[in-house]
Amino acid sequence: VETRVELPVDAHIPHDYIGEERLRLEAYRRLADAHDDAAIAAVAEELLDRYGALPEPVERLLAVARFRARAQAAGLEEVVLQGKSIRMNPVELAESAAMRLTRLYPGTLVKPAVRTILIPRPMTATVGGAPVGDLALLEWAAGVVDTINPQSATTGSSA
Repeated sequence: VETRVELPVDAHIPHDYIGEERLRLEAYRRLADAHDDAAIAAVAEELLDRYGALPEPVERLLAVARFRARAQAAGLEEVVLQGKSIRMNPVELAESAAMRLTRLYPGTLVKPAVRTILIPRPMTATVGGAPVGDLALLEWAAGVVDTINPQSATTGSSA
């Protein structure tokens, strides 16, 4: 099962890093095929070896790949931005786990009938803050995944 991650993270391979489109698409394909830390590290090492130091957008792309692997290890098929919330599914939680999740992430909606949770997107401040993005959002989402499935923290990938 593939895991779809659609979060506001500026993650891409810049044209000035890999100029030829065919090679850039090949790098994207190799990263999409990487499903664990070792495979992602191998792609990163190859990019570093062939094209030099990794620019920030590529570092973020690797972080997204690591997060996707972690979410996949937790059994998630989807982690997407939906309005002001992050939607994750499928999620099946015991009642105690659902209560813990709503306590840790106030405003969370647990929808057991459709095996979905909606967690309010983190903000930089409670009042007047901006939405968190990029690596900070991936780290936050990895924490949510670990709360949903504690085994992913030890067996999955890191964000």
